[in-house]
Amino acid sequence: MGDLHILKKIPIFSGLRPEELTEVQSIYLTGKYEKGNILFFEGEPGEAVYFVKSGKIKVYKSDAEGREYILHIFGPGNIFAETVLLEGGPYPASAEAVEDSIVGMIKNRDLEDLLKKNTDIALKIMKILSHRLRESQDKIKNLVFRDTYDRTACALHRMSLDHGVKTHKGIEVELPITRAELASMVGTSRETVTRMLSEMRRKGIIGMKRQKITVLNERELMRCVRE
Repeated sequence: MGDLHILKKIPIFSGLRPEELTEVQSIYLTGKYEKGNILFFEGEPGEAVYFVKSGKIKVYKSDAEGREYILHIFGPGNIFAETVLLEGGPYPASAEAVEDSIVGMIKNRDLEDLLKKNTDIALKIMKILSHRLRESQDKIKNLVFRDTYDRTACALHRMSLDHGVKTHKGIEVELPITRAELASMVGTSRETVTRMLSEMRRKGIIGMKRQKITVLNERELMRCVRE
């Protein structure tokens, strides 16, 4: 997959013309991260926005007791740390490679220089960031107002979109995280999330085999997400 094609898949660059993507390509850097490598810690100065070229990156927060709360798992084509885009400020969470990964990075100062020279790119990125802000607000509402079952359904639905492969059986998802990490993402215990998964399997919504989950009834899973 070529670099321009990867950039095109990144939401904030998806509306750019080929010549504009070429300008963005000229300022990004690429780094390799082995499983377990930390890209940045929460509170460190936010100097760059990142996107995944291959592999998977988890973004998480830790409390005073060292407990970890996973906010999201990002796969190829996903962008993260965009909250520090242009404005800077500290990273609001930490990022770690959950498998060997190749990650692109665009430094704030380089992107700022590019946007000063090209107002068309600047306006397109502003519109996309505004849309992503609304999506983030919706996720916060889901976490506050939904019960554990629905939050688990939401997490599975999001992973099926990001990491799923359609087969004749359904959407197969090789879970990029452990059950404990899924529980952290949902905001509950490992035992509770296991119980929620078992209930969904009993209802015929999903099938489970070790780290693989097959979404057998996508409509029912999405009903859980929407209600």
